[in-house]
Amino acid sequence: MALVTISAKCYPTEDPAKVERAVLNLFPGSEVERSAYAITAKTSSLERFKELIRNHRILDATRRVMVQGTNGNGTRFVLNKQAALSGKVSFLDGKVALGGIQVAIEDEDLSTLIDQVAPITVDGEEVPR
Repeated sequence: MALVTISAKCYPTEDPAKVERAVLNLFPGSEVERSAYAITAKTSSLERFKELIRNHRILDATRRVMVQGTNGNGTRFVLNKQAALSGKVSFLDGKVALGGIQVAIEDEDLSTLIDQVAPITVDGEEVPR
C-alpha cells in the first residue's frame, strides 16, 4: 500500500485554509496536520489524483514527472498551489514565489504503482500491460 505525504508551506500572505483546501482538492480524505507555517497531510489513496490526471489528459506528463522523481522505493514531485485550489493538477519545475505542494509517494512496488497511476499511452490511449 502506498504512503503519500503531502506538504506545503504557508507564507504570511497566504490563507492557510486555502492552502489546506488546495491539498484536499487533490488528495481528499487525507489526515491533515496544521502548523503556523505549513500544512502536512498523509493518505494511502491516489484515486482523486488518478481521476484528475485522466480528466485533464496529462497521463504522459504525470508519468514522466513520477519516473524522473524516483529514488529507491519512492518518488517526489511538486504541484502548483493555485491550480490545486481550482481542482487541477499542474506540475512545477523550478522555484516559484510562494512554493508549491510537495508530494512524496513511497511504495514497495513503485514501478507497478506508477503504471497504475499514470500508465503508458499511445495516441492518448492507455496501453494495457
